[in-house]
Amino acid sequence: MRKNIFIINILLLLALLALDVAYIIIDTLALKACASAVFVVIGIINLVYVILNKVALKFAIVMMVGLVFAMLGDIILNIHFIAGAALFGIAHVFFFVAYNFLNRFSWKDIVCSLIIFIPSVLFIVLAPFFDFDGIIMEIVAVVYALIISFMVGKAVSNLIQNRNLLNIIITIGSVLFFLSDLMLLLGNFASLPVVGIICLVLYYPAEFLLAFSLFVYGDKNKKLLSKQAQNEE
Repeated sequence: MRKNIFIINILLLLALLALDVAYIIIDTLALKACASAVFVVIGIINLVYVILNKVALKFAIVMMVGLVFAMLGDIILNIHFIAGAALFGIAHVFFFVAYNFLNRFSWKDIVCSLIIFIPSVLFIVLAPFFDFDGIIMEIVAVVYALIISFMVGKAVSNLIQNRNLLNIIITIGSVLFFLSDLMLLLGNFASLPVVGIICLVLYYPAEFLLAFSLFVYGDKNKKLLSKQAQNEE
């Protein structure tokens, strides 16, 4: 089963990347929605793998909810920017909560998060090329920066404390997500058109890694349970 699920992940990754390229070229909401649906499907398949392996479900379920909100944010962003950003913010909150199931929240998480947030908010507030067209949108950007900084900071903190494959994948996915959002910010409020393509190049691989982390989580805990059973014998 493990091999089959892994192959399905790779095939769906290829489909996701193909849709990503198609969306960059054609730029239709339908293609964007299809691409977003693919990473949710990947998450669902990997959630089933976790369930079948009979390991703790909290991390996987909360991550799955985060992926669904990311999909919704991805689609709604093209219709109403603030509503889409709010949905993405909710997704980051769920990812942050999920990461806490891997390692309990600690002061190290706060330090890592602030190291990311402080330069981010200074960049948003002080960079002369941003045009938010009003204080409300600038506040939205700062609040969003706070949320995603804590999500990424927690991922980095977990990796520092436990250097394993699961935390590596989650950290890379979280950092790519952060960078894609930075490109989105520059594209929408600094009138830099090229960064829009960079945003999409970063975003869908980020979502794949976060969805794939469920597979790695299920596989990792399956091995731990198997080792525990052997020790008990």
